[in-house]
Amino acid sequence: MSAPLEVEPGSASAQPEAVLEGVRKIEGRSLWQISWMRLKRDKVALAGGVVVLLLIVVAIIAPLLCKLVGVTPNDFHQDLVDEATQLPIGRLGGVSWDHPFGVEPVNGRDLFARVVYGARISLLIAFLATLLSVVIGTVAGIVAGYFGGWVDTIISRVMDIFLAFPLVLFALSLVGAMPDSLLGLSGDPLRIAVIVFIIGFFSWPYIGRIVRGQTLSLREREFVDAARSLGARRPYILFTELLPNLVAPILVYATLLIPTNVLFEAALSFLGVGVRPPTASWGDMLSTATNWYQVDPMFMVPPGLAIFVTVLAFNLFGDGLRDALDPRSR
Repeated sequence: MSAPLEVEPGSASAQPEAVLEGVRKIEGRSLWQISWMRLKRDKVALAGGVVVLLLIVVAIIAPLLCKLVGVTPNDFHQDLVDEATQLPIGRLGGVSWDHPFGVEPVNGRDLFARVVYGARISLLIAFLATLLSVVIGTVAGIVAGYFGGWVDTIISRVMDIFLAFPLVLFALSLVGAMPDSLLGLSGDPLRIAVIVFIIGFFSWPYIGRIVRGQTLSLREREFVDAARSLGARRPYILFTELLPNLVAPILVYATLLIPTNVLFEAALSFLGVGVRPPTASWGDMLSTATNWYQVDPMFMVPPGLAIFVTVLAFNLFGDGLRDALDPRSR
């Protein structure tokens, strides 16, 4: 049998402190920090996010950017257009250092300036419409999921009615029959407001269903029962206890809804019921380019590429954000 280990007096109390001297303190991470770490590892999603930020910055500083380049969206440059063919002079639709994307046929308006200004219209309508649908859908979904019963039945049936509504036909008829002034608005502000209302008001059931499903699961959790037992009122439970736990799915769906709204606005402008000329719009530019694609195919490349890059960037960023916030979706 081995002899007992002899320990000097005072060494037993000092030994744990000596061991802990070289140990690094471990700090906890929040769910948002963990999600950011996952998102940073997704290079494709980060690239999409960078493009999204660049598009937003370009839309905000469009006047300054065009001033630096020395172009304007509505000025005619007929000296750059062939009088006989009405096509831009030079190769690739008149691309030059002064006009990076070329000029339009007939009137010679600069395409770079019109694409940049078109980003303001498309992103403004897409963001405002998404915000409206998110607000309505979140409130309706969280109320339906928490209360259940006849409240859930009524709200769910209203969602079904809105989902079955022919949105495109309604938008075409309403915008086409809209007066020149309404509620103190006229011109482009009126058309933008109506388009935002149509897209946002009729798109809320999509996010409403997602929020309702998540609320049905969260209302049975322990923290909700604890809030009820402490006497919390229903508005407090809905918007203080449940809503913060719904931010992640709402944020993910909003990033995926924005490109859909960009495409919808471009489709309305393509059909001639968006903002009126000469206001620049990607859909209107594509609609005009279809009349010249056989003789000047470069005309449709800038607006078409702008729509493609915008939608692709938002979709890539939205998919990466969804995987980061919910790794079980992989």
